[in-house]
Amino acid sequence: MGDYKRTTRECTLDSLRPELGEALRAHVEKYNLGDILADAKVCVETVSEKTKKGLFGGGETVYTAAVLTKDWLVWANSGTKTPVHAMSARLNQITVQDYAQSSFAKMIPDTGVNVNGLKTDSPEAGTTFIGLEENAAGVKFRQALIAAAQGA
Repeated sequence: MGDYKRTTRECTLDSLRPELGEALRAHVEKYNLGDILADAKVCVETVSEKTKKGLFGGGETVYTAAVLTKDWLVWANSGTKTPVHAMSARLNQITVQDYAQSSFAKMIPDTGVNVNGLKTDSPEAGTTFIGLEENAAGVKFRQALIAAAQGA
């Protein structure tokens, strides 16, 4: 998680990186989630550039799209060393924590959210980190997601 330079922008589904938009739509279709993406409240895209460390520590760039709807969180990742993968979760089946408030933040400083709970494609609860820049778009998404999950 740590050691990333993040850039987050608010966007629309149509202005996402093509592979992320396609992954989100394919995931929604695969799991028969209906037309949930049409109900997007907030959509962001984050570019996370891993800083190089050491002599052989090559950097990596990871792209993340996250869409908050009335009842769902849908997100996708891709990168220079990361295959495209999309996930989703019902807001009433997750809790969301500001990463800066977590116990891990003291050991590995970073910005974003921890999403805990059931994902659509998994029968067991788990935790996923979604990195966000600490800018207007990242803060807006983080606050909206936390409020939506608490209110679900």
